[in-house]
Parts: sequence; C-alpha cells; structure tokens
Amino acid sequence: MARHDLPARRRDVSSSDDAGFVLLEVVIAFVIAALALGVLYQTALTGLHETRTATRYEQALSRARSRLVVAEHGSPLIAGDMQGDDGGGFHWRLHVTPIDNAAVQPFDPLGLRHAPDYQLTLYAVSVRVSWDDFGTERSVRLDTQQIGQAAR
Repeated sequence: MARHDLPARRRDVSSSDDAGFVLLEVVIAFVIAALALGVLYQTALTGLHETRTATRYEQALSRARSRLVVAEHGSPLIAGDMQGDDGGGFHWRLHVTPIDNAAVQPFDPLGLRHAPDYQLTLYAVSVRVSWDDFGTERSVRLDTQQIGQAAR
C-alpha cells in the first residue's frame, strides 16, 4: 500500500508545478498582448494625426487657390503685401511684386494707330496660407505671374 501512495504524491507535486508554469505562461501572454495593443493604439493615433494633417493641407491649398483667383481677377494688381486671418486657424499672406514693364500697341488692322500704347506690367504673385499644427507651423505657398496694367 505504501507503494501506491507514493506515485499519487508525485502526481500531486507535478500538477502543482505545472499549475505554476501555466500561470507564468498566462502572465507572459498578457504582457505580449498588452505590448501589441500598445503598438496598435500608437499606430492608430499616428494615422489619425496624419489624416488630420493631410486634411488641413487640402483646406489650406483650397484657401490659397481662392486668394490667388481673387488677387488675379478681383481688382487691378497693386504691388505690395496684404495679409489676414482666414478663419479656422488659417492665416494668409499675399505678396505682389512687379517684374517687368512694357508698352504694347493695340491691334489696329486698318493701320490708323490713333489709340495710345498700353502700359503693362508683369507681376509675380505669391499666396501663402499657414496654420499651427500642434506646435508646428505648416504652410502652403502658390506662385504665379500675371499681366496687369501699369500703376499710374
């Protein structure tokens, strides 16, 4: 009888050792899962931030295009700087610089040449829209050249 009791005790000891080993495996699995979830969470946050930044760039580009159209077609170009707040955290700056002047004769198919020459100026037009992105200043800049009447 004593011999049959001995293997039973060994089974009890080995099963308690296995239970401790299983507990350690479960703890390690939880640590690995927590690390994986942390990495996934950080990746998701980075993706959201990048999506927001791309959206802000699109908004700034649209605002810059609108400012450029107004500058070119809204009124005669005048050399100088203008700036203002565009709402939504966006700030704009328009810079107009004369590049060259030229006198242009109007088209006169009859050769009468009674009309005076037009004085035209080639202007460099630059629009910059900027905004603050979590402490980093970002901006979009559009440049073009436009012909306008010379300033009198």
